[in-house]
Amino acid sequence: MVALARSHVIVPQSTDADFKADVIAGLSATPKHLQAKYFYDGTGSQLFERITDVPEYYPTRTEMKILRDHAADIAKLIAPGSALVEFGSGSSKKARILLAAAPPLAAYVPVDICGEMIEQEAIDLQPDFPHVKVLPVTADICFPFELPAEAKAAPARVGFFPGSTIGNFEPHQAAAFLHNAAGILGEDAILIVGIDLVKDIATLNAAYNDAAGVTARFNLNLLTRINRELGADFDLATFSHQAFYNRERQRIEMHLASRVRQQVSVCGRGIEFRAGETIHTENSYKFTVESFGALARGAGFTPLAAWSDPLGYFSVQALAVSNQ
Repeated sequence: MVALARSHVIVPQSTDADFKADVIAGLSATPKHLQAKYFYDGTGSQLFERITDVPEYYPTRTEMKILRDHAADIAKLIAPGSALVEFGSGSSKKARILLAAAPPLAAYVPVDICGEMIEQEAIDLQPDFPHVKVLPVTADICFPFELPAEAKAAPARVGFFPGSTIGNFEPHQAAAFLHNAAGILGEDAILIVGIDLVKDIATLNAAYNDAAGVTARFNLNLLTRINRELGADFDLATFSHQAFYNRERQRIEMHLASRVRQQVSVCGRGIEFRAGETIHTENSYKFTVESFGALARGAGFTPLAAWSDPLGYFSVQALAVSNQ
């Protein structure tokens, strides 16, 4: 069979100017912070894929097992001819499970801020699914974006947001993302979301402090990117990775801590750091099935189904766009 043609849609959202403005604003704030979406340059995306393979990082392998074990049940929610839209796709390894189980689809639309990675993933994926148009979109999923014409014309759209990436948003941002996703997918759409569940603190802390130090390199790569793209002079040897569970807020926090008192130049501005002062780089909120259901309902979705692993570490949720 001949593979269907693949098109590419570019939807710029976060520009170089946005990156500069966000970095300056974040490093000038008290406390200092940076947006987690900027982790994902080419190197950062590759490092994250390595994180998913370290022994301590349970979310990826647990979610993939849930998807494999319940692929037939999930597929029953997908209408033939639908377009599968993956938000923040990165690697396509989870989407492959759905693509293999689903009825014939009109298109698969991976959406990610790192265009380089999804371009290559699309090239690798297409020969394995020759009857599905693979239409990558480079976009910031935090903002509205246009779907390719083939996806818009499909009789239905199914969103896919795995990896508990929704936990990286503040609660109000997560609600805003869900509301935005509902608008992009349209009425009668389904959204399949992966969420990390509340569990024992030792397991959570170990997942973000792997012995091989891959997560630390991922975190520090953000400073490397700022050095390269904004002409900063961060000395990575003077910063260390910190990650810990905040029980009160039910989230993992990641920080970069300055080992010494120092001044760093960013875009010609001097940024002062006290010894021990941190840059807050990421949160990863943990949910219960009930708390996520409440969040989804508040954002215009109706929970349809939930699947979890035997240990209760992770859950895959199916939501329907509420027709209000």
